[in-house]
Amino acid sequence: MGLGLGKNKMRLPSEYNIKVSSVRAKIDRRPTIIDESSNVVLKYKTPHFRASATVRFPPIPADEVWTVGWVQACTKMTFANTYGEYGTSSWEIPQLKDNLYTAISDSDGRHYPWYGATTEIFTVQGPRSKWTVGHVAMNDNFYPCVTWDVPLSNRHVPKLTRIQRDQSFNTWLVAMSNVTGQIIVLKTIQWRMRLEIKVDPKKLLGQRSTLVSDPEQEQPTVLCANVHVPPCALRAPSANNAQMLLWKPTNGSARVAIPPKCGNNNETREIKTS
Repeated sequence: MGLGLGKNKMRLPSEYNIKVSSVRAKIDRRPTIIDESSNVVLKYKTPHFRASATVRFPPIPADEVWTVGWVQACTKMTFANTYGEYGTSSWEIPQLKDNLYTAISDSDGRHYPWYGATTEIFTVQGPRSKWTVGHVAMNDNFYPCVTWDVPLSNRHVPKLTRIQRDQSFNTWLVAMSNVTGQIIVLKTIQWRMRLEIKVDPKKLLGQRSTLVSDPEQEQPTVLCANVHVPPCALRAPSANNAQMLLWKPTNGSARVAIPPKCGNNNETREIKTS
């Protein structure tokens, strides 16, 4: 059972014999909800992506501490808002757009590399002479605001005509050593959220928007073979902190309407993936 290992000695992933069962991944089968209650912004709320699993962790010696939980990263993002003849705004993540990263962390921004630190993780503290059973669950959805008028405008004249969004994610169930930083990938889930909303700005508030994309999202896939977690998915910045809103007028140069909250922060402890 490995209880005689010396301090901080790393074993091969297969040696740990971590058991995973009851893996579930789904996107709620309901349409995106559109909210026109504000005369300043349109809001929409997508269905939730949900993932859960039960993990049985084997006995470990006193010098080992492990955390098991969900790590998520965005691998692709298109998020464009069209304002008729006036131009387009788009949320962009420079690290993805410029192909600097293959994925960017979707952590909550406080508990890297984890998606969250409540139901999303559990910790196994050695010594443990018996198996430890834990359950981890997470959920994710989009609930943004899009201005009726063009970005950088001080007026509230509705010009929005279309919203298009397409994002892809890898969600990993992993076990990470708190001592060595070693990561063992237990399961990989891939999922995508797509939507398109058509808007008629000439109509009265409350009657302008129509969901024109498929009201049901494609269901997630639990992969048979795991995908490697790239180091960029384990550290800052998070997708929410790295994204910026660009305004691209039909006539004139593109301008940054909302800058990223932070840049490329490479400060992180060493994490070894396997």
